[in-house]
Amino acid sequence: MNEDYIFEVENVSFTYVNKAIGIKDLSLKVKRGEAVSILGANGSGKSTLLKILDGLYFPQKGKIKFLNKVLTEKSLKDPDFAKEFRKRVGLVFQDPDVQLFLPTVKDEIAFAPLQMGLSKEEVKAKVDEAVKNLGIEKLVDRAPYHLSEGEKKKVSLASILTLDPDVWLLDEPTASLDPKTQSWVIDFLLSLKEQKKTIIIATHDLEIAYVVAQKCFVLGQDHTLLRKANINEILADKELLLKANLIHAHRHIHDGVIHGHEHRHF
Repeated sequence: MNEDYIFEVENVSFTYVNKAIGIKDLSLKVKRGEAVSILGANGSGKSTLLKILDGLYFPQKGKIKFLNKVLTEKSLKDPDFAKEFRKRVGLVFQDPDVQLFLPTVKDEIAFAPLQMGLSKEEVKAKVDEAVKNLGIEKLVDRAPYHLSEGEKKKVSLASILTLDPDVWLLDEPTASLDPKTQSWVIDFLLSLKEQKKTIIIATHDLEIAYVVAQKCFVLGQDHTLLRKANINEILADKELLLKANLIHAHRHIHDGVIHGHEHRHF
């Protein structure tokens, strides 16, 4: 047994009912306390992988282990294991509108600890702490669908923070946010990193990967793993970044001649 690893993904493949490939023959391992980035262009399988890690999808081939226990539909029907897993692993969706569904912000933030069977007093204390930590006191009585994208993102994070999970799975956490809120989200992730939380970020944003992640797994547009390495090695591999569609050749005309050079959104 090796409990240094939070997740072990072994030759996992997942195909959707419409025959679209999610991921193909993917293997990777994530250690406790690591900050990891799953890098890839849109459609490469990053979101699919996060949902498999969160036990929302289950692979047709291969297997996934959480703390050395195989994660399956059957194992998550065990109430004790399911409760422990849901307490320790939290997923923040790319689109907050997918995650937020209750009448008020307060209801959203209280939902997860209520599902864990905590008392009303314990739930209130956790909600108050999350609200204070994220600075959203003025939002608690508002309807989530009336909020800005940045406010929705903070509420989504608060709804997970109430459980204080060991593992944070985040799908494109800075997508659709203004620069100030993007910076705030990065600071929030760095605070989790200081707490030695396990952080797994799915993104095509090289900046957030550079600032937050120690190790990167790069997915190709064929839904396979192209490379795993530390972030500096990944950023230095121009050929890999071009192949994964994480950078592109920027073209311009000068004196009637078309020139091309590397262009990074970083």
